[in-house]
Amino acid sequence: MTVHPILEEARRIADEVLFRRALETDAAGTVPLDLLDVLKDAGMYGIFSPEDVGGSGLDMPTRYLVQEALAGGCLTTEFVWQQHAGAAGAAAASDGPASRWARPMAAGDIRGGVAFAHLVRPGEPILTAEPDGEGWRFTGVAPFVTGWGHIDLVLTAARHEGQIVWALLDGVTAPTCTADRLQLAAIDSTDTYAIHYEGHPVSAEQVTSVVDFDEWFRLYQMGLRSNGSLALGVASRCLRMLGPSPLDQELLVTRRRLDTSSAESMPTARGQMGALCLRAAGALVAATGGAAIFTSHQAQRLMREAMFLLVQGQTPEIKAVHVEKLTGR
Repeated sequence: MTVHPILEEARRIADEVLFRRALETDAAGTVPLDLLDVLKDAGMYGIFSPEDVGGSGLDMPTRYLVQEALAGGCLTTEFVWQQHAGAAGAAAASDGPASRWARPMAAGDIRGGVAFAHLVRPGEPILTAEPDGEGWRFTGVAPFVTGWGHIDLVLTAARHEGQIVWALLDGVTAPTCTADRLQLAAIDSTDTYAIHYEGHPVSAEQVTSVVDFDEWFRLYQMGLRSNGSLALGVASRCLRMLGPSPLDQELLVTRRRLDTSSAESMPTARGQMGALCLRAAGALVAATGGAAIFTSHQAQRLMREAMFLLVQGQTPEIKAVHVEKLTGR
């Protein structure tokens, strides 16, 4: 099978650049900007954009493999870079003024982030939008925004009745926008913040779309496949370091299940992948022995990343499968 050139380059960068510096990046407290520039120079920011705005128009199966490869190199760097996908896609799809950002985002000259994890939290919306003339005002909190300080625009989602208002907001603080850094046990160098909005003004030019929540949620369920690539990448790296084992075949089966799942079965496939990732990392730690607990060893980093992936991009359905697989219920 012919390997797409950008996938071949992603695998090279993962092995020769990201993995070699992964421990340094993990301990740095912030992702080194030169690593993001490596991805930019290789055209990786363009994989999320269509060709008509200067992107590569990469098909989704190949995109998943690129994400998997980079996650296996350094999940911290990959996770900051991956935030660009939602913002770049929204700018490219917009039929309004927000489309002006599509080309510079495809080139990586403007870097994007996202703030929408809160949409799937149970209970009342924690970030809401209220009409304000031709624009809106956002009030509440976006509890997980990754890459703060490295991103120029944040695709932010706020609820208004049964709809979602999506807008590209500046990635800087303001009198009506404050940021609190979160301390994470894994991938802490991603600079993940909670962003608080107090009647924050959002102009009509910043809005990319206003969509029905139920319609968006159906699409979101299929999008759960993308996050599965991160666990695939970390598990694959663990198994490469571990050496041949029965987990190799299990990884192939689980990847195939992810690739063929429907929206209804995707949470189960994602849950199975998360549990396998943790087992692969655990096996690597056990096989490594005492050296694995030192911060100078890759095994402990991968183990913490596997822990992070048990909760990242999680829905109640995925959480239930994780618990089931890990407790044997």
